[in-house]
Amino acid sequence: MPASLLDTLVAYALDGLPNEVCGILGGKDGRVERVLPLTNAAASPEFYEVIPEEQLAAYADLYDAGLVALGVYHSHPASPARPSATDVALAHDPAAVYAIVSLQDRSNPEVRAYRVRDGEVTEIAITKTEE
Repeated sequence: MPASLLDTLVAYALDGLPNEVCGILGGKDGRVERVLPLTNAAASPEFYEVIPEEQLAAYADLYDAGLVALGVYHSHPASPARPSATDVALAHDPAAVYAIVSLQDRSNPEVRAYRVRDGEVTEIAITKTEE
């Protein structure tokens, strides 16, 4: 994932405070090339809810650009960058990457990524690349 997009994820999370933010990670061949923010319709610091029409439009934008959805991201304004029980329960796509931006320590935000298969959480490495 390009360093600039990691920075973008953190910036979106900070801009969304005090609430969680959410969005889609798009790209190809396992490389994230685009971050598409979505509205957190719940406007909550503890969970997020996407607007279906907005989510579909983001998927269409990716398709038009020749990209696919690689996964999703959301923030944890006050907790670690690991999936909560709710995150695990709502993770329905075993192929998706679930990235979490933690702002628990705002001076040192953390981004971590996971796969969730049948309730089993496995951390996956984020390889930071240059543009």
